[in-house]
Amino acid sequence: MRFHNVPTRLDRYIFRQLFWGLIAVTTGLTALIWLTQSLRFIELVVNRGLSMLVFMQLTGLLIPSFIAVILPITTYVVIQFMYNRLSGDREITVMRAAGLSPFSLARPALAVALLATIAGYWLNLYVVPSTLASFREFQWEIRNKVAAFLLQEGVFTAISDKLVVYIRSRKPDGSLRGILVDDARDPAVHATILAESGQLLEGANGPRVLLINGSRQEIDRQTGRLNMLTFTENEIDLGDASGPEAARPPDMSEVSTAALLHPHPVFERDIPKWIAEGHKRLAGPLASISYALVALVSVLTGSFQRHGGFIRPFVSVLAVVLLVAFGLTIDGLAARDNALIPLIWGRTVLPGIVCAIVLFVPVRWRFRISARPSEPTAEAAAE
Repeated sequence: MRFHNVPTRLDRYIFRQLFWGLIAVTTGLTALIWLTQSLRFIELVVNRGLSMLVFMQLTGLLIPSFIAVILPITTYVVIQFMYNRLSGDREITVMRAAGLSPFSLARPALAVALLATIAGYWLNLYVVPSTLASFREFQWEIRNKVAAFLLQEGVFTAISDKLVVYIRSRKPDGSLRGILVDDARDPAVHATILAESGQLLEGANGPRVLLINGSRQEIDRQTGRLNMLTFTENEIDLGDASGPEAARPPDMSEVSTAALLHPHPVFERDIPKWIAEGHKRLAGPLASISYALVALVSVLTGSFQRHGGFIRPFVSVLAVVLLVAFGLTIDGLAARDNALIPLIWGRTVLPGIVCAIVLFVPVRWRFRISARPSEPTAEAAAE
């Protein structure tokens, strides 16, 4: 009875190391990616006066999408590292000498990979679409509804990439003095607007500014002449959107998987992209199991080397890098031609099937081959 408990104890021993290693590596790599990606939004704090709390709330919504992308890779890294360490410490050798099969040795890693796959599906199907929808809604609100509150005295404030506003002074009641607006939102007309004073107003599509006693200057592209229009009152929309909040078109990253597989995008040309994205969500988490099997083949196959070796780990890392690069290429091609969608499933599932055959099937064939020689020998003796 005590002998039968040994594999269970070994399973728990290896599983604990893999599980906590996966948590640590995923957390560290996610923090690093969050730090690099959040720099894109630091200008909201520096130039637009947003608080650090709002910045953390905005960028924090991106974290689940980071985890969903890197989880298969961190699963591979942890399994490759932990099993290499066990092999270097001769623990794998002792376990083999105790009669454990490759499947018994691989069982803790497969359990961790299965947990990573379940977590990946939970993230891809539920968490990521919800958080990305909240992120884009929050970002849209900052760029449109909150735009008026971001105007600072004596600063050229970029409301969007094509709209810049400068004010000399601003009062608490919303009145402005010394206003300059550079408006390039209309590709056909690039206008520069000057006004002595103005007043912030709330519009249906976001904040507006009532300009008083000013001029609008435009360059006629056909004649090259400067056209100037003076006005007593004029209104300009500071919103970056072309319509109300309800008209904001959804991005394919924030809709449900069912909506991706049966798409109704704003532009009909995006239908292949949506369908490919839906299959990518469904197939992506399975990469955790495939990459785990690649690592197990690297560690649990081949002969034991006293001083270790770097060839098999190097080949394993190279194989995963090529699989990731190939997957990115396939995703791009399938988004253009949905006839290539089976390749999305193939590049995710096929490596795992091949590695499972290499790792587990030879053990069964070994028993079959060892049982066959007795049959021809008996026939030869009878003759």
